[in-house]
Amino acid sequence: MTAAVAVDLGKTGCRAVLWSDGTGPAPEVHEVPGAPGLAADHGVELARAAVRAAVLPLLERQPQLRLSAVCVGAAGAAAAPEAARELAGLLLEDLPADEVAVTSDAVTAHAGALGGRTGVVLAIGTGSVAIGIGDDGSYARVDGWGPWLGDEGSGAWIGAAGLRAALRAHDGRGPDTALLAAAEARFGDPDRLPSALGRDGNPARTAATFAPDVACAAAAGDAAASAVVQDAATALGEAVLAAAHRVGGDDVLPVTITGGLTGLGEPLLGPLRSALAGSSRPLETRPPLGDPLDGARLLALDASAPHEPHVARVRRTMPQPPVPSPPVTPPADV
Repeated sequence: MTAAVAVDLGKTGCRAVLWSDGTGPAPEVHEVPGAPGLAADHGVELARAAVRAAVLPLLERQPQLRLSAVCVGAAGAAAAPEAARELAGLLLEDLPADEVAVTSDAVTAHAGALGGRTGVVLAIGTGSVAIGIGDDGSYARVDGWGPWLGDEGSGAWIGAAGLRAALRAHDGRGPDTALLAAAEARFGDPDRLPSALGRDGNPARTAATFAPDVACAAAAGDAAASAVVQDAATALGEAVLAAAHRVGGDDVLPVTITGGLTGLGEPLLGPLRSALAGSSRPLETRPPLGDPLDGARLLALDASAPHEPHVARVRRTMPQPPVPSPPVTPPADV
């Protein structure tokens, strides 16, 4: 029986699913901590470790399966295509697969959300990026520049903006806000907040954990939190509109919003819908058909999708060595 593995490697978590071509229960999702991104220092090394940690336990549980393909949607792959190809080659060494594909997690999110079809997908999690693919093959990537240069409106962006507002209130430079108490509850003494953000080596991921607190404060009417969420929705809307403009065309363009940050609900999604309503091109907002794991599975098995120019795919040129059989112990003389 053959199988494929789909991996969603983000900055917060790394999820993997093993799909076989047989029937059976819903596949198990195995999740481990994520990696800072392929463009970061030691990005390939850390991504490789995360994927191995997520995938190998799944393979060990079903050793009878023949692994035909692995597809990894990795944060940072769009900004570092050479790193994506390097990761694909290393994973081909690590995993008993015929083929390994690595692409941006935004590309797998697009493929999953629109079922491999064209349109614009806004993927918002710890980072944020809008991907547009047009019927004529045109491609647009908007933002996704990482926490220091972009990812505007993302979980890390909202969390960091909320923490800045909390520290302004703490210093007396800004208005009182419920965000200060929320920051103290999550991170402790505000004077030690900088070290708290860097304690696990991934400040963006840590900052993103504060985004739900900002959304809750906004829903409760806190002015500073509401301003942060409104600014985030505006930035995300601008990314979608820019992607829609760059892929061209006059027909109604499907738009889907996906990613963990959608869990913030109406405090973010309400103003985001309002931002999209101002588009000069007709947009049709649709619920996602699937998630990035569905997209990774689709791209693992289909190299003809419109996303293929943005996939680093390597294939084994030599057959895999057979798994050695354990030695047979001869019976003892009697």
